[in-house]
Amino acid sequence: MAGRAAMLVNIKTVLMTTLTLASLVRGFGVNWGNIASHPLNPDIVVRMLKDNKINKVKLFDADSWTMNTLAGTGMEVMVGIPNNLLESLAEDYENAKDWVKENVTAYIRKDGVNIKYVAVGNEPFLSSYNGSFLETTFPALKNIHKALKEAGHTNTMKATIPQNAEVYQSANDKPSEGDFRSDVKKTMVDIVNFFNDNDLPFTVNIYPFLSLYLNEHFPVEYAFFDGKGKSIPDNGKNYDNVFDANYDTLVYSLKKAGIKDMKIIIGEIGWPTDGHKYATPKLAEKFYAGLMKRLAKEEGTPLRPERLEVYLFGFLDEDMKSIMPGPFERHWGIFRYDGTPKFMLDFTGQGRKMVPVAAKGVKYLDKQWCIVNKDTINLDKVAPDLEYACYHGDCTAMKGDSRCSKLDKIQNISYAFNMYYQIQGQDVSACDFKGTARITKDNATVGSCLFPIQIVSGSDDFKISFVFGRFIVVGLVLLGLITII
Repeated sequence: MAGRAAMLVNIKTVLMTTLTLASLVRGFGVNWGNIASHPLNPDIVVRMLKDNKINKVKLFDADSWTMNTLAGTGMEVMVGIPNNLLESLAEDYENAKDWVKENVTAYIRKDGVNIKYVAVGNEPFLSSYNGSFLETTFPALKNIHKALKEAGHTNTMKATIPQNAEVYQSANDKPSEGDFRSDVKKTMVDIVNFFNDNDLPFTVNIYPFLSLYLNEHFPVEYAFFDGKGKSIPDNGKNYDNVFDANYDTLVYSLKKAGIKDMKIIIGEIGWPTDGHKYATPKLAEKFYAGLMKRLAKEEGTPLRPERLEVYLFGFLDEDMKSIMPGPFERHWGIFRYDGTPKFMLDFTGQGRKMVPVAAKGVKYLDKQWCIVNKDTINLDKVAPDLEYACYHGDCTAMKGDSRCSKLDKIQNISYAFNMYYQIQGQDVSACDFKGTARITKDNATVGSCLFPIQIVSGSDDFKISFVFGRFIVVGLVLLGLITII
C-alpha cells in the first residue's frame, strides 16, 4: 500500500521495457548505504540489483549479512572501511591483517564474494573534519595494502581512498589551474605517488548538485549533461558542464603531483529528490538521463576521452544520515526507503521512458498513522513535542520547496508525529505526545506529501536514543526544519 502511494511516476503511462544485461551501460555500479532506521533486508536489495541487471556495488562497511548475501552473485564489490577504524589500522599492522582476514579473506572462496576494491575510509580529508583523519589515513592505507598483498589478494583487488572533490581546487575555476588543497597537499602527493607505485586507483566523489546548493549564482544548466551550459574554454578544451570541469581539475592536480596517467574511479555521483528547491524527482531524472547517456557513449571528459568507471549515489534513501550538510542528505536514493523507484531511469543510457524494477517481497507495518488529536492539541504549547519528533524522526521533506513544504500547521505537526511513530516501529507509546496525538487507520497522506508506513526490517529493534543532546535540535532549527508553526 505504502509503495503504491509513494510512486512518483504513473507506471500506467509508461511502456515497461525489459532490460538485458548486454544492453546495460558498462562501467557503472551503485552505492548501497544502510544508515536507515529500517533498512531493507540484504536479500531484498540483492534481488533488486539483479532485477535491474546491476552487477557492481559499493559498500561503506563489511557487514556480514550483506557480504554473505552477495556471495555467489558474481557482483563486483567495493567493500568499505569506516573512518572510525582508521586509527587502529594505522597504529598496528596486526589490526590491518585481522581486518583483511575477517572481512576479505573470509569471503574469497568458491561461490564467495567478488571483491574488487577495498575503500580505506570515506572522504577522510573533508575540511569539516578539521584534519581529524589526516595523520591516520595514509598509514592505514599502507597497512591494508600490505595485508592484502601478504594474503595474496592484490592480483584481483585494489585498495583505494574515496575522496571528496574538495581535496583539490582551482583558483579561477578552470581545470588547468587545479591543484590539491594546500592543507592536505603534502599528504595527497604522498598518497597518489603510493597509488602510482602500486597500481592503485584514485577514487573521487563528484556532486554537481552541491555546486547549485552551495552557490546561489551557479548557472543551473552547467550542472547537467545536455550541453546547454555556457562553454568555458581552457587550454584548447571546452567545458559545458561542471562534472567534466571537476574531473579534469583532478587530472591536472595529479599532473602537478607528477602523475600523468592514473586510473580514476567516480566513487559517488547522483542527485537528491527532496530537501532543497533543486532536489526534485524531475531534476534527478534529468541528471541521471544525461549521465547514463554520457556513460553509454564512453566518451569520457575532454582530457580523458575514455570509458568512465562510476558508482551512482545512492541506491536507497537513508533516513538516519546526518543532515548537517543539508536536509537533502536523506534523499539521495534512486529508490525510496522501501525500494520504490522515484523517477524514470533507463540504465542502458538510451533515454527510454522506463521505471527501474522495484523491490519485491517488502513487508510493511500495520496500515496506521499517528496524527494530531485536534480535540486536545494546544498549538501554543506543541513546539517542544514537535522538536522532539523531528529530532528523533525525519522532517527533512518539509524543508523549503520540498514535497511536504506546503502543509498547514496541523498537517505539519501530524507529519512530524507520524515520522517519529513509524521510525519507532509504530510503538503505541510513540504516538502520545502528552495526549496531543492519536492513531488512525485512515491514510494521512496529503496530496503528493506521503505520510509513510515503515517496513518490517531485520533492524526493527532499532530505537533512537538521545545520544547527541540538543546538538541536532539546534541544527534542525538552523536548517529551518522545525520553525513551522
